[in-house]
Formats: sequence, structure tokens, C-alpha cells
Amino acid sequence: MSSLMPAVPAAQLTLPDHAARGHDISVLPRIFEDAINIAIFQRALPTDIAFSAQAQCQTDRAWQYSWLGHPDEAFIADLRRHMPAPDAASSLIEDMATIAEAIAFLFDTQTVGIRLRLLNSAMCPRFHCDNLPVRMVTTYFGPGSEWLPEHAINREGLGAPHPERPDIATDTSAIQHLSPGDIALIKGSGWVGCEERGLVHRSPALENGSKRLLMTIEPA
Repeated sequence: MSSLMPAVPAAQLTLPDHAARGHDISVLPRIFEDAINIAIFQRALPTDIAFSAQAQCQTDRAWQYSWLGHPDEAFIADLRRHMPAPDAASSLIEDMATIAEAIAFLFDTQTVGIRLRLLNSAMCPRFHCDNLPVRMVTTYFGPGSEWLPEHAINREGLGAPHPERPDIATDTSAIQHLSPGDIALIKGSGWVGCEERGLVHRSPALENGSKRLLMTIEPA
């Protein structure tokens, strides 16, 4: 089964005008539209990839992997050497390489920054906006990232926590959630023309004992 199969549609909150969502990878280039600050390719993880990802989560140690370069055979070999469960990693590695190649092609670059993290707590639990042009995020295991539609944001609350800062989320019922397997491109404040409109998002809370396997990619 292709690793880039679409997801089965599910009931979701109304999508705001600054977001694009679809069940085909062709939705991702919409991130280049001025009005769009998040493009989401919804897909269901094939069973072999889901099992491969779950196998990497059985370790009790903190773990992360990073790569800066082209997602070629050298990347695949290096990633396999560093996986917690390398014997069960083939499907996950193939999927990561496929996504990384697609991102490199989309942004016309030979160099991408790839990071895979195994988390047991929220990495960025506070709503924030990335200070970079764009980032791809996908969750292989555990809950996906949360983000806010523009109408539910008070941007005066962004920045380091301070008693005088207002709450960032003005309507918590409007919080949107990425699903495991979704591939999302997120604009940050470093995207030219999006300095004041970068997507506001956060890591999901994790219950005690739960884990999350997250991959991010940044075109260089």
C-alpha cells in the first residue's frame, strides 16, 4: 500500500479561510498561496508503517534523531543505525524518506533538515508561532499537533509567558487537531508576507506514560 494514501474523512470543525485541507498530496502546494498559512494532507497510516512507528516507541530512554542534507541513501542508512528498533524500522524509514523527498521537490532544494523525536511530554505546550519560514509536521504515534484559527487568536498574548499577557486562545472550542498520519505544512513568521500571520499552534498534552513520535522537516 502506498504510504501517501488519503485518510478516511471524519467529522471536523469548519476550516478557516487561511487553511487548506485535502485527501490528496496535491493540497500541499497551496502553502504558496498568500492567504494560506497551513496546508494539511490528510492520510491514514498504512498498518505496516503504524506498527513500525509503534515499535520505535517501546524504548524507555529519551530519543531523537536529526539530519541536515539530501534525503538519499546515506540518510536512510544513518537513520536505520540510530533507530531504537532498527529491525522493525523499514516501513517507517521508507515513509520518512518519501515525505522528505517530496518536501525537497516542493521547495526546490537539495537540503532539508529532518528531525524525529520520541516524546513523553508536550514539547511546546504553549501556543506559539515559529520564527522560521515553513515547517512540515507529521505525527506517527500519539496525538497530533493543535492549532488555532485566526478568529480565535489574541496575538498580543504571544511571546514569553508574563502575568500581564492576555490568553492567546480566545475560544478554546475552536482548537483544531491534526490526526496521526496527517502531513501539514505550517508557515511561520519568517515567511515573507506572513510576518504577522504565522500559524499559532502547540504540542498536545500527553497523559502519564503515553508517548508521541513526531517528525518535522524544514527546507534549507
